[in-house]
Amino acid sequence: MRNVYERRDFEIIGELVEPGTRVLDLGCGEGELLEWLKEKKQVDGRGVELSGQRVQKAIARGVSVYQGNLESAVNEYPDQVFDYVILSQTLQETRDPLKVLRGMLRVGKRAIVAFPNFGHYSVRWSTMWTGRAPRTERFPHEWYDSPNIHFLSVLDFESLATKEGWRVEKRIFVAGQKQVTAFPNLFAEVAVFLVSARPTTK
Repeated sequence: MRNVYERRDFEIIGELVEPGTRVLDLGCGEGELLEWLKEKKQVDGRGVELSGQRVQKAIARGVSVYQGNLESAVNEYPDQVFDYVILSQTLQETRDPLKVLRGMLRVGKRAIVAFPNFGHYSVRWSTMWTGRAPRTERFPHEWYDSPNIHFLSVLDFESLATKEGWRVEKRIFVAGQKQVTAFPNLFAEVAVFLVSARPTTK
């Protein structure tokens, strides 16, 4: 099995998920994280992936994955059927990220969201220095062929969580393999948030 710790966001997510829980991984790729969670945390895991080739590889790993669009997949599950719904490094590629996030918190008790931080100083510098859409080592694409269609920062997500009334239970920021503890909007390359919906009062 490919080591899940090759990706720092996978490592963090693996630590956040409690053993024996029900997990939905949206945009699960080849199922590496689900396989690891199944083996190490004995989770009851499901995955959704758009690429048929990746779905086949995930199934070959022994995890339950089906081919579909993650943006519509969250509509197919009843309320609170999962303990965790995971979306890692994909939020910025969705057409309606707010709809996806709301759907995650409808079908799951908690959502784990990991995304690249476009507020990182290298992105700011690239834009300022070139006067063009940013291109960095982490974001090597031209503006016309980039999969990223929404550019969010740590502060953007924090602001949205406040606006929506979500409870941020944990926030972890990393650059490379190191954890960032100061000025994450400037220095973090990847942000990982564990959020839940606040219970409605009657």
